[in-house]
Amino acid sequence: MLRALDIRDMLIIDRLELSFQPGLNALTGETGAGKSILLDSLGFVLGWRGRAELVRQGAAQGEVVAEFELSADHPAHAILVEAGLPGGQELILRRVNTAEGRKTAWVNDRRCSGEVLRALSETLIELHGQHDDRGLLNPRGHRAMLDEFAQVTEQLSNVRTAWAAMSRTRKALAETEAALAAVRSEEEFLRHAVAELDQLDPRPGEDAELDARRRMMQGAERIRDDVARAFALLAGDGAEGAMSDAMRWLEGVSDNAGGQLEEPIAALGRAMIELGEAQDGVNACLQALDVNPAELEQAEERLFAIRAQARKHGVAPDDLGSFADTLRDRLNRLEAGDADLADRRAAVDAAQQAYDAAAADLSAARKAAAGRLDAAVMAELAPLKMERAVFQTEITPVEPGPEGTDAVAFTVATNPGAPAGPLNKIASGGELSRFLLALKVCLSGDDSARTMIFDEIDRGVGGATADAVGRRLASLAQGGQVLVVTHSPQVAARAAHHWRVQKQVTDGQTLSTVIPLAEPDRVDEIARMVAGDTITEEARAAARALLQA
Repeated sequence: MLRALDIRDMLIIDRLELSFQPGLNALTGETGAGKSILLDSLGFVLGWRGRAELVRQGAAQGEVVAEFELSADHPAHAILVEAGLPGGQELILRRVNTAEGRKTAWVNDRRCSGEVLRALSETLIELHGQHDDRGLLNPRGHRAMLDEFAQVTEQLSNVRTAWAAMSRTRKALAETEAALAAVRSEEEFLRHAVAELDQLDPRPGEDAELDARRRMMQGAERIRDDVARAFALLAGDGAEGAMSDAMRWLEGVSDNAGGQLEEPIAALGRAMIELGEAQDGVNACLQALDVNPAELEQAEERLFAIRAQARKHGVAPDDLGSFADTLRDRLNRLEAGDADLADRRAAVDAAQQAYDAAAADLSAARKAAAGRLDAAVMAELAPLKMERAVFQTEITPVEPGPEGTDAVAFTVATNPGAPAGPLNKIASGGELSRFLLALKVCLSGDDSARTMIFDEIDRGVGGATADAVGRRLASLAQGGQVLVVTHSPQVAARAAHHWRVQKQVTDGQTLSTVIPLAEPDRVDEIARMVAGDTITEEARAAARALLQA
């Protein structure tokens, strides 16, 4: 509910503070007094797109502050949470417009964007008028209005759930079909590649082993002669024979050397042991260097085969084994793909049938509710002096979606036999206002969360019709809040709270102000609305009669 509106330096308003109340609030005043400026200012702080030039001439900036009271379950709380803005029972919107056109907005003293303001406004304010394209005149919202009237929350939830399930199964089927198509396009390659790799059967580390073995075998002929000559010098008549002779001669004379040969003989013994180990190692190398040309050829062929497969598939030689497993898995998926594809298609068919059933149930509920809504609106039109008009809710099929398979549009015909058409194209200004009011009365459920604003919705009507309009506005305001900008004394008399908008000239400057009216002043204001500029006692009497009716 809108509690307060504070306007500074906007158009012809210098400073204005308004405190609104629950129930029906009426704003009256002469044409041009500034009633539309109040709505422009409220729309500005709510982020609506409106006039470009709003700042009062000569002012550096204009500012509007709107204060709302939120219930614990008000939908605005969810928007505040999503936007990361502070919440609470009190919601304060503030927006500033500089003379240069720069706009800045705050929600509960936290900076925010215009998008957040507009999202909040959808939960805070509902505007209706002859040029309203945000509410009842917007065909895009008619289906939601019918659903609210029909109370099809459960059916609509079923349709949305079925649509989501059908979308998931279709996506899974498409992904499976795409994966199988990709695999089938390379099936021949996969089978050939797997067969080659299985036949080759490479081992991790085999490439390095083969390369080292190949290098050794290639260098064997070049180094074998040198190694053989070295072995000959170490064995037989070479170093081994010379050391053996030296050992024998020294041992023969050591007893006569006074112990001086013991250490040399021991060292020579150790050298003989080391020499034996060297001989064994060199001999082993000679054995290894006895290369079989066929073995070299086989090692080279396998090494080249492994490296060729690695280059072919763009992987490291050590990864060929795991790569073969990957290709084999893809082949396995292909072989199992037909069964999987059949399961996916069966799931899509089942989801489609579930969606069709849920959508048909929702459509039936909508069609039944449409008849009830049409009858209810027609009943409301009679007291509004439009008993000959025809209101009809048209339901036509559309492409399936999460909201079902129905398009909903409210159409009217102002006279029997006349062609029906959209509300905003068929009805005249006064007729349109009454259509909107009748429709709103029938569609209103728990509207206490939002403040409803009716902008001169009573234009073009008077007398008993205007009184009927006022009564219905007062009925809508019960348990909530309605603001009406009106020129009708019958409507103003039904208000629980009344403000007069008027212009005055101060220091050569025209300014607009809003004055709350107590009971005596209300009589004079309604009398002015009845009689015009000259207020007579007869007009005051008529005003009192309207207030007491």
